[in-house]
Amino acid sequence: MQKRENPMSPSKSSIHHGNSSVSPAENGFGDSFSQLSSERAVEELIQQPLVQGIDDHLIEFSEALRTVAKALRRVTEGKASAQAEAAEWKRKYELERARNMHLENQVLSSGGHCSELNDERAETLADRTVLSNETREQCELYSGKDDICAHEVLQDGEPDSDSGEVQNRMMRKASFKLSWCCKGEKSDRHKHDIVSFEKGNITTAERSSKQISLKWESPPSTVLILTKPNSTSVRILCFEMVRWLKEQKKLNIFVEPQVKAELLTESSYYNFVQTWQDDKEMLLLHMKVDLVVTLGGDGTVLWAASRFKGPVPPVVPFSLGSLGFMTPFHSEHYREYLNSILRGPISITLRHRLQCLIIRDSAKSEYESEGPMLVLNEVTIDRGISSFLTNLECYCDNSFVTIVQGDGLILSTPSGSTAYSLAAGGSMVHPQVPGILFTPICPHSLSFRPLILPEHVTVRVVVPFNSRSHAWVSFDGKDRKQLGPGDALVCSMATWPVPTACQVDSTSDFLRSIHDGLHWNLRKTQSFDGPRDP
Repeated sequence: MQKRENPMSPSKSSIHHGNSSVSPAENGFGDSFSQLSSERAVEELIQQPLVQGIDDHLIEFSEALRTVAKALRRVTEGKASAQAEAAEWKRKYELERARNMHLENQVLSSGGHCSELNDERAETLADRTVLSNETREQCELYSGKDDICAHEVLQDGEPDSDSGEVQNRMMRKASFKLSWCCKGEKSDRHKHDIVSFEKGNITTAERSSKQISLKWESPPSTVLILTKPNSTSVRILCFEMVRWLKEQKKLNIFVEPQVKAELLTESSYYNFVQTWQDDKEMLLLHMKVDLVVTLGGDGTVLWAASRFKGPVPPVVPFSLGSLGFMTPFHSEHYREYLNSILRGPISITLRHRLQCLIIRDSAKSEYESEGPMLVLNEVTIDRGISSFLTNLECYCDNSFVTIVQGDGLILSTPSGSTAYSLAAGGSMVHPQVPGILFTPICPHSLSFRPLILPEHVTVRVVVPFNSRSHAWVSFDGKDRKQLGPGDALVCSMATWPVPTACQVDSTSDFLRSIHDGLHWNLRKTQSFDGPRDP
């Protein structure tokens, strides 16, 4: 009706003008004839078309006003929604902060007990052995502030009710220390990237490779073997490796319950193999195991990482899968590799994990959140079976990032940069570069490019209330959950990384994996028989 009324408003003014133009005073006619003339003039004016162009301009102007009104209404609604959301998340942030501070206090308290145990163990070793000059120098290097000790990186902060049993288990574990290595130097001391301010100039010290080296302080005694299921070649290798580690290395062997059943079916000789009975024993496995050996591909490494909700023992991944970016060791030479690793020192890569929480719209406190879920590759939010685009509001700490409209979003670790994120157009990132990859899946935008965010941020993805459909989230391709309007996914870098052994070093293994696995930048070489510059 608005389109019809606006064009009619000038016509009414024209009619009034027409009546005044045929008034009897100006034309000299009588009153009886003037009324008839006015009616005819009105009919003629009604039948006449409007002035050309006025109708189109008024319609365009009306549409413009309507567009502006919609935009203003949308801005107002968005501002009100953002203010309410910010207030709610501020409350939840304070609760999460209080919870983290409580957990940190627990970690510090348990770390003190662990340091006392390490001191007692070091004194015992000192009484039994006499160190050479070279060994004393290495111990002096490891005792500095530059080192990352085992209890600082791979120690669980959760106290156990049965403290005596836990201490006994920890005493049986092999101790080790991590240190920074400088490429091309014999010393294991790390050169800090010190920033200096001299005469108004900012300079940095010489940078090193920052390769991490693991040195055993006491020989490892317990090994956990995790295998790829439903593979005959893996099963045969597992039987052979278990026998060799027991007979030649005198190690305690842990396997999964179904693998132990297969071993006992093969022969009663494998009665010495140990396993766990329930999830509670599984959670305490990191207190018993010194080393984890995986037989399979990258999926087996992901499975091994998912078994440990806290600290993870060093992982030695053997390649028996279809594609291996995290499995540098070949199974044919497992004896040589394991001999070198058990003897030490070895180069390792600390692969960071993401810690994810789901906070429902109906949550009243932090304890109603679902999680945490730890992922080594990526967490994926997608539209599932819905035909509608996903509508995801993304925040980095307290800053608004963007609204994802497309098939979904991938939050990936550097180790997962060669997985789903790579297929969605994300960059390949060295596994020791700390960060969170922010990669959209088929965004309905020509300017939406992937991001790499720093490691210390917290990423929050919210399904808005005006979303046309639900979203679905999966963690390393498993544990798929639905996200409804108002639900949020909160991701940050986890405290406990996954240390994986390197065949050479982190950089060499990474470059070899993308060359062999992806044939990266493989191209036929340009011939030399073409035209040459004069």
